[in-house]
Amino acid sequence: MSRNPPANLARLALVVLLSGLCAVQASAKTSDRNQALELESDSQEGSIDGNGTSVWSGNVHLVQGTLDIQAARAEVIRKDGEVVKAIFTGNQVKMHQINDDNTPVDAVANRIEYDMQTDIITLTGNYTVKSPRGTNSGEKMVYDTKTGNMQSGGGGGRVKSVIQPKAKTSTPPATQGKR
Repeated sequence: MSRNPPANLARLALVVLLSGLCAVQASAKTSDRNQALELESDSQEGSIDGNGTSVWSGNVHLVQGTLDIQAARAEVIRKDGEVVKAIFTGNQVKMHQINDDNTPVDAVANRIEYDMQTDIITLTGNYTVKSPRGTNSGEKMVYDTKTGNMQSGGGGGRVKSVIQPKAKTSTPPATQGKR
């Protein structure tokens, strides 16, 4: 197999995965979806047709617009020719993206999985999601991209969230009276 991934398959799986992941803190940069996707790895195997799994392994590096992912392995699973799941693994998978509001979002986890049939993203294994708004970390986070509901916990560890205060806007002092 070629070391270059099938662009349409990789783009569909990875952009959807990471757009959803970024929604944990804010919306992902929508213009990234219109950028060329570059995916490099030490090896790639699989087919882009029908049912099956395509795997990129060894120093996987994906770049699409402001989106940047580094993992040991990327796996894309298809059923009836449609991508149904994307899984990134490594110690640790690293993701960086700039949101539409120009704020950065960074995430790390040992495993990031996106189930496209349920629109559920699961981060497991010492995950942390950071943005200027705050951080959330623990052993497992399940995020429903349809509802925005997030559940963290499980795996025996505690969940830690740090929420930054809203920036105060300066209001001019009220005038005492007119002369």
